[in-house]
Amino acid sequence: MGFWSMISRLLLVVVLLNIPFASASEPARIVYLGMANDGFYEPQTVYTGLSLRDRKRPVDAAQVALRGTRILERALGLSFALDVILMAPDQSPVTAVREARESGALAVILDLPAEAMAAVVESEGGEGLLFNIRHREARWRAEDCAPALLHTLPSHAMLGDALAQHLKFHGWQKILLLSGSGDENRLKAEAVRQSATKFGLNIVAQREFKLTNDPRQRDLSNIALLTGGVTHDVVWLIDSEGEFGRYVPYATQSPRPIVGSEGLSAHAWHWTLERYGAPQLNQRFRREHERDMSSEDFAAWAAVRAVVTAVTELRAADPKAVADHLRSQGFAMDIYKGVRGSFRTWNGQLRQPILLATHNAVISIAPLTGFEHSVDTLDTLGVDKPQSLCRR
Repeated sequence: MGFWSMISRLLLVVVLLNIPFASASEPARIVYLGMANDGFYEPQTVYTGLSLRDRKRPVDAAQVALRGTRILERALGLSFALDVILMAPDQSPVTAVREARESGALAVILDLPAEAMAAVVESEGGEGLLFNIRHREARWRAEDCAPALLHTLPSHAMLGDALAQHLKFHGWQKILLLSGSGDENRLKAEAVRQSATKFGLNIVAQREFKLTNDPRQRDLSNIALLTGGVTHDVVWLIDSEGEFGRYVPYATQSPRPIVGSEGLSAHAWHWTLERYGAPQLNQRFRREHERDMSSEDFAAWAAVRAVVTAVTELRAADPKAVADHLRSQGFAMDIYKGVRGSFRTWNGQLRQPILLATHNAVISIAPLTGFEHSVDTLDTLGVDKPQSLCRR
């Protein structure tokens, strides 16, 4: 954390100590809504028992963000509370959101499967304040928009644009796109194609892999064959499952860098970020939960921080006032990534830098130098206003 950043935060606390705040007997409530038996959080293992994916609920990070408000609570004379609701399969998320709003909750953080979130957005997306901390798809930011919905998790488009900027910056123009099957991989591949077009990169070939023991399809799992026969500067790998992709580095026919699912990847957050106050946040999170903070954790943390920041600035915990303030052009908050984050007024996406990292180091942070925008350089990442069908 820089000297002047530290001084500004101390001054904020000093100023707050002299600001009268309307007393409240009840805490300002934020609701975290998830499913008790959510397959999204089931560990994924291969037949040998090796764990490829072990997602953790980001409610841990929401709790860390809330515990970080203790000084503000004493200064403001107001307390914050996080209500964690994990629904049974027969419970309605629409009903849960409606009841939370009617009971005076400032916001509902949605950690739901796509179908459940779609039902909530369709029924309850016109009022209140909802945070998407799980879904990266373009549909929520370019088409199926809702006035109440804000996104603290970066979209596939933002992550793709960040990597595309890095490739453009280094002159790696020719991309071999290597992707798996399935809906998630197809969505990511489409985002990569759009990012390549946006930044003038050339996808010289797109090839689909398949991890199989079928001798008739062995060519689809042969990395040397899949990466041969075409001139390219870099392999962009898309593998949502991770089972095939882990074998790609150092196995390509030609020595080429790997980006995407392996090698250099794009993240909202990374445990190795060593600037902007991030080490303190990472250490605090690791100390409390004995694991590293993920991008989804960051999204939950940022959702709570946004609400707390709005309440602090308004000096009131009125749900409508908080929602309006977060969606206004005047709102911005510290997100420990070097610049202040704000929400795009047209689709509710949190503007934020994207970290480009290997498994153990942040290599660069997008937007990179040289990529400009007429309004905000952060808007070089993701769906810009002219490309979005959302209007608020």
